[in-house]
Amino acid sequence: MEFQIERGALSEAVAWAARSLPSRSPVPVLGGLLVQARDERLRVSGFDYEASASIEVPAQISAAGEVLVPGRRLLDICKVLPDTAVACALEGTRFTVEGGGTRFGLSTLPLAEYPALPGIPPLLGTVEAAEFAAAVAQVVVAAGRDDSLPVLTGIQLRLDGASMTLAASDRYRYAVRTVPWTPKTAAGEAVELVVPGRRLTEISRSMAKGGEIRIGLSGSGGSGGGLVSFEGAGTRTTLRLLEGRLPRYEKLFALDDPAVAVTRREELADAVRRVAVVAEPNSPIRLDFSAGGTVLLQAGYEDDVASQQIAATLTGAQDLAVAFQPAYLLEALTSFDSPQVRLELLGPGQRVLLSGLADDTPRADHRHLLMSVRQLS
Repeated sequence: MEFQIERGALSEAVAWAARSLPSRSPVPVLGGLLVQARDERLRVSGFDYEASASIEVPAQISAAGEVLVPGRRLLDICKVLPDTAVACALEGTRFTVEGGGTRFGLSTLPLAEYPALPGIPPLLGTVEAAEFAAAVAQVVVAAGRDDSLPVLTGIQLRLDGASMTLAASDRYRYAVRTVPWTPKTAAGEAVELVVPGRRLTEISRSMAKGGEIRIGLSGSGGSGGGLVSFEGAGTRTTLRLLEGRLPRYEKLFALDDPAVAVTRREELADAVRRVAVVAEPNSPIRLDFSAGGTVLLQAGYEDDVASQQIAATLTGAQDLAVAFQPAYLLEALTSFDSPQVRLELLGPGQRVLLSGLADDTPRADHRHLLMSVRQLS
């Protein structure tokens, strides 16, 4: 095995495939990257049984072959290589990397012990890469961080006709975003699957400039044995699905005769950042909306207090006060991209539905539900 490649292309390929490497594993070969050279293409792959990642890049192949090398060590080498052409070769049981007068030699891992990479599932359809990445970023803020409840750490994808709906919830908040979707075949029954949120965020961000993402599925949506794939621009990855379903959001989002407040989104986010400086951990920020056209934000306790008043409209009530955990409110606000935000309010300790405004019309394609704090400070 012998090939030549530009340092940038090698670094990109190794960094992409290394995304699937486990942080630590009792099985040493799972820490390896599979490097395959043939037909003027270099393919680098990683696999940890839960996720796989592969990428193909052009290379000058002098001798075809494949080798399994320690992944993180190869990644570290790529970061310090001179920015020049790189020559790589398998010399016995040693993999060499040489460029710009610098030479590295890596011991290899037993290729025969490496598990077979999963096949690519049948294609379901395609989604525009940049829009998909933006949608994932908008909903993942509401995903849980507690690994003892795996389904709540995921993002649920519902593929229904010409739309894809992404949703995430940690039981205290619920984010939903809908984007256009192009199914491969005529619309049939809707498909739902829950994908690990952290991994999907990394995948979508790295594929954001790739034009289209092709999504495939094998097994049953909702089954831990199912597999979902994402392909685009020479890269592909597979993820094992999480078991379970998120609770339905339609009834949660249907608020009965709420008061409605509207304010400038960035102005409200900046005010939250300022007054939260004096808030103790897990202490709420209070928002007092007035029909007079303002909202007063307050936080703090005893000697350390802060407040700021900004413009806001309120309809459906004369005055209404709610309180939120500042981090939750700020994450919700920054997930929107519209200049104004609309809040549907029921009162302290109840649900609050946020949506963006476009030309004074609420946008139904992105909504974020928060639970307000019952005890106002």
